[in-house]
Amino acid sequence: MDMPLQHASRNVLARMKRGSNGDAFLKLLERIRTTIPGVSLRTSFIVGFPGETEADFEELCDFVRTANLDWMGVFEYSDVDNAGSYALDEKVDAETISDRRNRLMAIQKKISRENLRAKYLRVKARASKDRALTALVEGPSKDNPLVWEARLEGMAPEIDGKLYLTDIELRGGEVAEAGDIARVEITKTDAYDLVGRVVEILPRPAAGAAPMPPVPAAEKLHRIATGAPLRVLA
Repeated sequence: MDMPLQHASRNVLARMKRGSNGDAFLKLLERIRTTIPGVSLRTSFIVGFPGETEADFEELCDFVRTANLDWMGVFEYSDVDNAGSYALDEKVDAETISDRRNRLMAIQKKISRENLRAKYLRVKARASKDRALTALVEGPSKDNPLVWEARLEGMAPEIDGKLYLTDIELRGGEVAEAGDIARVEITKTDAYDLVGRVVEILPRPAAGAAPMPPVPAAEKLHRIATGAPLRVLA
């Protein structure tokens, strides 16, 4: 679930004309996690917005440490002459903006590394049949042609980390192809990426197969009220 929070300081959010504050966001995150067990949460922030003080930035850092988000992006503010913020005073200098972005990303990098290790390497302690995860095989990696890339359900394409596959061939000789849904065993975690191997290739739906049955009314997800728009990524 992608939530464009933008900031956590009440002062900065007010200057953005967004309202709300970090405490309200934390309560919202708690409600979402309670309502949707296992949900992956992503957001983005802007640092260096006009009027952002060091205290505002530290408040944002504290929020990120507490929120424990799965994925996060940080953008540096830059003036656009037709934007409402262009006329605001108390502009932050470029060097400070860049420094704040680096500091915030360093915090999230540590959080992401710990989250991935706890979430996926802990799976290895289970029985072999229970530790494989379902992934979408995407094809050869553009970064390294010797490995393939895949995505778990909580990974958005071209935004989040990647799952690199070092072995796509099963013992029986069957080889995974781009577009396959496969069961994957995670062998290593990094700050943002995972490494694994294919242990099972799930059969593709037959052509003309009946569509998935509708979700029973009792299982449908109800709308979560929030001051910011939400979008769900497959």
